[in-house]
Amino acid sequence: MKWSDFIQVALASIMKNKMRSLLTILGIIIGVAAVIVMVAIGEGAQAQIQNQISSLGSNLIIVFPGSTRQGGVSMGMGSNTRLTLDDVDKLTKESTLLAGVSPVIRAGGQVIGGSGNWNTSTYGVSTDYLDIRQWPLSNGEFFTTADVRSMNKVCVLGKTVAQNLFPDGDPVGQEIRIRNVPFKIIGVLSEKGQGAMGNDQDDVILAPYTTVQNRLSGFRNIQQILCSAISENSMTEAQQEIETLMRESHKIAPGDDDDFTVRNQTDIASTAQETTKVLTLLLASIASVSMIVGGIGIMNIMLVSVTERTREIGIRRAIGAKGRDILTQFLFEAVVLSMTGGIIGVIFGFLASRIVSYFSGWNTVIVPYTIFMSFGFAGFVGVFFGFYPARKASSLVIIDALRYD
Repeated sequence: MKWSDFIQVALASIMKNKMRSLLTILGIIIGVAAVIVMVAIGEGAQAQIQNQISSLGSNLIIVFPGSTRQGGVSMGMGSNTRLTLDDVDKLTKESTLLAGVSPVIRAGGQVIGGSGNWNTSTYGVSTDYLDIRQWPLSNGEFFTTADVRSMNKVCVLGKTVAQNLFPDGDPVGQEIRIRNVPFKIIGVLSEKGQGAMGNDQDDVILAPYTTVQNRLSGFRNIQQILCSAISENSMTEAQQEIETLMRESHKIAPGDDDDFTVRNQTDIASTAQETTKVLTLLLASIASVSMIVGGIGIMNIMLVSVTERTREIGIRRAIGAKGRDILTQFLFEAVVLSMTGGIIGVIFGFLASRIVSYFSGWNTVIVPYTIFMSFGFAGFVGVFFGFYPARKASSLVIIDALRYD
């Protein structure tokens, strides 16, 4: 028999019992569709996380406070608040691989102005902040070096704050009170969206760090330092340079632990993406169980088919068919069943991914390798679970098969 003959016989056998064939491949359909949907959700989550991390800034490197120990117990990152403006000055003046440096001084509190009030965070930053974060203004202007030096009470509103305090008008030129300190609004930031941690990046007010530290915060230490490397290729060298300068600034002896922590954008992205990769693999593995169950169903039905067609097998063998012909015929039927389920599963998986994205709002990304992988696994299931029934059919004794009723 030719390969085309094997396929025609397999399709004829499947179409002869349409409902049974459909129920047989149902597990394969569900398995393939589930794998495609789960991987699409995982890939969509990775893409969304990457976009959110990219929105943090350009070639971003962040310096956090380090960890302290009390009684031999580590208190965790952020417990050693030794970051100061002296560190910022040293990084600004002595670094050779940084395009921008900005302190971040946070002062939360109620903001009053416009049509009401709003509770948000005010961040004291430098003039480099917008370039580091790649955050353009939608209206107005940013404060200048002169504003920082003179501790002027000027600020720039995030989109969320502007919409809540001034829903019907332009806030530029208006005045608000932050902790009862008057600030003049000179600009509005463009919409940034959700951050990598799920926070609203637009729910913020930016002001000169000198003003925030002296008028609102009152603390000498700062929460973090944002830096931007001169290029993506120099991220690692820039991070090493920051660590060296910070150790000099804090007079840390060789061999002693750092009292600060430096993280770059790549580290943050890698950690987040590794987490989603593990989750995607776990979900895909769970979904693959359905394909294995479907394979068991195919083997079960093929064994039934061998029993039902024993006399047919005997006749084929009697007129000259060899054992390998019978093996190939039944193996083709199993593979065609499985691959048919794979094709239907791919279609359902594609549609289900779009439905999930539409109703849940989750971003789903279907990548080609998922389709080929699912389709290939479906074929493997057909071969693996179809081999035993096919082998059993090919090993039937001719005379016994002809006598079977």
